[in-house]
This record gives sequence, C-alpha cells and structure tokens, in this order.
Amino acid sequence: MLRAFFLDRHYFWWAWGVGLLLVLMVVYQVLLMLDFNDWYKQFYDLVQTPHKHHIDEFWGSIKVFAVITAQYIPLQTLNAWVSRHYAFRWRKAVTFSYLYKWRTVERDIEGSSQRIQEDIRRFSSTIESLGLQALQAVLLLFFFTPILWHYSSDVHVPLLEGVPGSLVWVAFVVSVGGMLISWVVGIKLPGLEYNNQRVEAAFRKELVYAEDNKKDYADLKTIFSLFTGLKKSYYRLYLHYGYFDIWLIFFMQLMVVVPFVLMGPSLMSGAVLLGVAMQVANAFEQVQESLSLFINNWTTITELRSIHKRLCEFEHNIGY
Repeated sequence: MLRAFFLDRHYFWWAWGVGLLLVLMVVYQVLLMLDFNDWYKQFYDLVQTPHKHHIDEFWGSIKVFAVITAQYIPLQTLNAWVSRHYAFRWRKAVTFSYLYKWRTVERDIEGSSQRIQEDIRRFSSTIESLGLQALQAVLLLFFFTPILWHYSSDVHVPLLEGVPGSLVWVAFVVSVGGMLISWVVGIKLPGLEYNNQRVEAAFRKELVYAEDNKKDYADLKTIFSLFTGLKKSYYRLYLHYGYFDIWLIFFMQLMVVVPFVLMGPSLMSGAVLLGVAMQVANAFEQVQESLSLFINNWTTITELRSIHKRLCEFEHNIGY
C-alpha cells in the first residue's frame, strides 16, 4: 500500500516532490489562518469602540480581510486540485502493483474485484486527506497554542485561577476526554464496517456473474437472500452510528460555547475586549479541533481501518 508508491522510482517525483508541494501549501494556509486570527482582534475591537475610530479604519480593516481571503481561496482550491491528482497517482501505483501479483494466483480470492477497484481508491484518497489534515493539525497546535497560552493570563477561568496556560489545559482535557469517550462509544464500528463490506462483496459478485450468465446467477431467491443479509448488516451499522452521532453532535455543539463560558466573567466585567475574546475563541477552536482530529474524523478513520484490514488480507492472499 505504501511501498508501491513511495519506493517505486516511476512515481518518485509524484510521491515525494508533489508531496512536498502539498506540505508547503498547508504551511502557507496555516500562516494565513494566523493572519485571520490577528484580524479578528483588530476588527472586533474597532466595532466595539466605534467612537474611537474613523470610518476609514473600518474600510481599511475590510481591505486587510479581502487581501488575506484573496490568497486563501486560490491556495485552498489549488491544494484540493493537486491532492486529488496525488491520490489518483497513488491509486494507480497500488492497483498495478497488486494486479501483477493477483494475475499469477490460480485460486479464487473472495472480493478481488472490490479490493482492486474500490478499496484501493478509498484507501489512497482517505490516507491523503487525513495526512494533510494531520499535518495542518500539528501546525495549528504549534502556532496557536502560544496565542492561547498568552491570553490565559488575561482570562480568569473558574477553578483554574493562577494556573499558567489554563485555556490550553482546558482545550487539552476536553479534547482527550472527548476522544476517549468516542473510542468507547464507537468501539464496535470498525468490525461492523468490515462485515458490511463482506456482504456487499457477495452481493456485487452475484450481479457481476449475472452480467454474463443470467440463467445460472441472480435469480430472485438468491438476490433476495443476499439483499436481506445486506439490509440486516446496514441496519445494525445504522443503529450503532445513531448513538455515536448523538455523542459527536453533542460534543461539537458543546465546543462552540466552551471558550465563551470560560471567558464570560472576564468579558462581562470588561477585563477583556470583544476583539480579544474573538481572537481567543478562534485560537481555542483551532487548538481544540487540532487535538480533536480523531473525533472529527472518527467515521472516516473507522472506514479506513476496515479498508486497511481487507487490503492486508488481500496482500496476504496474493503473496504480496
């Protein structure tokens, strides 16, 4: 899955050269997000105290926002375009690497077509997406944690008075706590996803055979039996995703209000201005979301674990 792309000389420039380009674009995106964070403070302080400022300052602030946005939008678009091509090249490398081995195996391997056509596509695109998100999360932590640590001395958090970096510790605790709860709540999901793909493969296989021979395959009784198994698998999966979604939605909504709850006393007493509050809220969101990368992508990671397990089995079966 990895060596077919990263250790093959035919894909060297795509794997490493374009990969480096994607990394640099993510770094620049994070720097622009820092500029946005600084803008929040200046703009909201200006809006809160209009009697101290001239209208030209307002339009100047809007101009600054426009300049940052004019860089961020094309960069984000280019990043998405390049990353899609990167994932496709990865898929191509793994697909043909598997095909050379698979064609020499004489015995029938269950779900071969799905592994080669579907699972490789999903694996490469998911790994590429999560990899860039993980890199961005690390950079956001690196740049935004000092901001949150700095303003912790100005915000009086209940029960954490005098604790250096109190806002950072709160973000860390709620994120790690949320991740542990998510792991417990969603512990059955990877296995259910794996079983779900097995019944999908059986259903697809019957239909593929029927394309060439409708007389011996895909009779209504067989199709109904296979689809009944498919329905049971999906319904069970939906049930477990249901209570996981309840937890995930609750956690995400809770994180919207947490920074303002922490800053409430300081904000209402006038100890901090609205600009500082918005800057802190944005920094808290960036730090918390970086620490919550696994929670925010739990469904995707669950599917990836299932895909990885199936591809490892396939590699074993073809002697890769």
